[in-house]
Amino acid sequence: MTDTAADLMAYIDASPSPYHAVREGARRLAAAGATAVDLADAWGGAGFRFVAVDGALVAWNDEGRSPSAGFRIVGAHTDSPNLRIKPQPDRTAGGFDQLAIEPYGGLLRNSWLDRDLGLSGRAVVRSGRGTEHRLFRDDRPVLRVPQLAIHLDREQNDALRLDPSRHLTPVWGLARAGRSFRGYVADLVGADPDDVLAVDAMCHDTMPASFLGPDEDLISAPRLDDQASCFGAVEAIIAAVGRSDAGDAVPLIVLNDHEEVGSESATGASGPLLGRIIERSVLGRGGGPDEVARALAASMCCSADMAHGLHPNHPERHDPEHRVLVGGGPVIKTNVNQRYATSDRTAAEFRLACERAGVPVQVYAHRNDLPCGSTIGPVTAARLGIATVDVGMPQLSMHSIRELMATVDADRMVAAFTQWLV
Repeated sequence: MTDTAADLMAYIDASPSPYHAVREGARRLAAAGATAVDLADAWGGAGFRFVAVDGALVAWNDEGRSPSAGFRIVGAHTDSPNLRIKPQPDRTAGGFDQLAIEPYGGLLRNSWLDRDLGLSGRAVVRSGRGTEHRLFRDDRPVLRVPQLAIHLDREQNDALRLDPSRHLTPVWGLARAGRSFRGYVADLVGADPDDVLAVDAMCHDTMPASFLGPDEDLISAPRLDDQASCFGAVEAIIAAVGRSDAGDAVPLIVLNDHEEVGSESATGASGPLLGRIIERSVLGRGGGPDEVARALAASMCCSADMAHGLHPNHPERHDPEHRVLVGGGPVIKTNVNQRYATSDRTAAEFRLACERAGVPVQVYAHRNDLPCGSTIGPVTAARLGIATVDVGMPQLSMHSIRELMATVDADRMVAAFTQWLV
């Protein structure tokens, strides 16, 4: 169990941005024998393949499956709430150089105060008459959002209010003539500043993921929501491809981007990526439109996102009949208003998968008087008409810069997802 958890932490440490999460997932899939294919190329036939597009990754194995075979899907998302750097970020105030940021997703703002922050992302660089994409990361403590001293606001312990336009702007040094963010990124990617045409950059915690507690029974890490599920999906399809007891369905994983901001993008769950790959897989095995429709009707998706474990200091924030425990195993998430896509049929299927995997299962429902979050589950279900179950691993501190889950649940997650795929 500790080995799986350590591997999960290695995946997260390698993935400070969605681009890096996709690259790490692709690296693991290629090492397991999967072939990278490009959406713009022809790739008929069947096989163990994957497509990486920006911050999204899809992998599947349709070798030996009939054209009308359904798909068994595990879906997750690569993005996490963070601070993104604005296109023209350079500013100076109070004797400091600062970078203008824009909050991405529903982050816990206070968790980003007084943390050593690195920078990561992707730069688009001029290359001949075209462009080239280059990933970058700087794990040095290059940024910090300084908190106001208690002596200057004695009431902030009672009511901390953070204006994202004023209070979350990080410093990255004393004011110095000639410092520019574009020049900094150019140095990281080995390019002339004039050739850096665009940058997608974000802040990340410089502290690596780690075990917590004298018995190492907890994992403290950034981006558990939802890179833990991304790791589980990648490891599960690698394990499923090698299983001798695999069924007739096509195992597939999809790691979408932009879930934290609504999934409305080309690489988000509302986009066409998954549907097009499913269609091309069916057509590549000799099927037609009828086989595509039959395959979709026979498919089932497990939307994997993290779940709210019972908080020991705030038990009143949980529905008393649906309190799930960190360390208690995978969670089936339900909501009758379709914030989660779980139905009785899909919940039963996931419960059976957990039984076959030998792992416990829990059930979560949100408190009625609190607004409920959502996932890629309802979006995927509505977009493709695929029966879907929403599940997750229980955690604390969701959307904080640093989150907490149980060590034992990493192994249970991979086991349950693998069984779902086979």
